[in-house]
Amino acid sequence: MTHRILVVEDEPSIAELIAINLTHAGYQVEKALQTEVAMNMMRDELPSLLILDWMLPGKSGVQFARELRANERTRGLPILMLTAKSEESDKVLGLDSGADDFVTKPFSPKELVARVKALLRRQAPMADTGPLSVGPLRLDPGSHRVLAVWPNVDPKPILLGPTEYRLLQFFMTNPERVHSRASLLDQVWGSDVYIEERTVDVHIKRLRAALAPMDCDRFIETVRGSGYRITKVPTEI
Repeated sequence: MTHRILVVEDEPSIAELIAINLTHAGYQVEKALQTEVAMNMMRDELPSLLILDWMLPGKSGVQFARELRANERTRGLPILMLTAKSEESDKVLGLDSGADDFVTKPFSPKELVARVKALLRRQAPMADTGPLSVGPLRLDPGSHRVLAVWPNVDPKPILLGPTEYRLLQFFMTNPERVHSRASLLDQVWGSDVYIEERTVDVHIKRLRAALAPMDCDRFIETVRGSGYRITKVPTEI
């Protein structure tokens, strides 16, 4: 299957550079100069991945990413953000908005293609372990669904972005074990992807935020100085 990638970039020369390199890598590429055009292009069919510039006319890439993550249909769309901002606080803001990864301008076309390949690989399902259960959480890899199941309450669906789903699946496959940030990067993002460990913290925060309405966020615990784990019995009840 040929992956279709939508590039939302208002500088035509940069959009064309990206399109040429991704086309040479075997992808089908479409371009949009602003978010409204991109949204119209996604009405009938979602792309495999969205490359989104931070600074766009009218509506910023950060705002657009937040809107996509708030929409059930586009919540799981992988987003790679392009930004000229290199400060850590800016990178965290980009990840907080819903981006799965980012590339700082000016960028190497080879790095961009590598990041795209890594993001698309992460969409492939982990090894099928069958349905998973930890505390009230139920995860079914077959249907890609997560439910909160509390006694005497109807099961409630939990909507997760693609990276948060893979994080939760990995945690639930390995319950009660503490996983360092470096280990999570290797297991969830892939050992050939070079991103900062701070990225893990941002996605843990997003995972907890998605679990919080069902009172399931407390099952993801921080182990000071070591990392994170999922537990069947939270320390704080």
